[in-house]
Amino acid sequence: MKLTKEQVLNTARLARLDIAPQDVEMFSEQLASILGYMEKLNEVDTTGVAPTSHAISLTNAFRQDRAHEHLPRDKALSNAPEKDEDGFLVPKVI
Repeated sequence: MKLTKEQVLNTARLARLDIAPQDVEMFSEQLASILGYMEKLNEVDTTGVAPTSHAISLTNAFRQDRAHEHLPRDKALSNAPEKDEDGFLVPKVI
């Protein structure tokens, strides 16, 4: 499968990429190779295989929500770039 110059440039525009004119041919070959591989994957029989959003099964690793002793204020503020006695100082956002 050979991609045209216009297809490569349109794909680059959609991806918001600037491609130098001398690189269009190289990207055309690379994209054609990727699309050829995708065509090969389309030949695989997936009958009976449920669609998934991830290749491996994932489970959430939630922990119990328990109260713990809080971090002391002076320790929490020890690495702050700007602070006062009460807390972190941050730029005003309006």
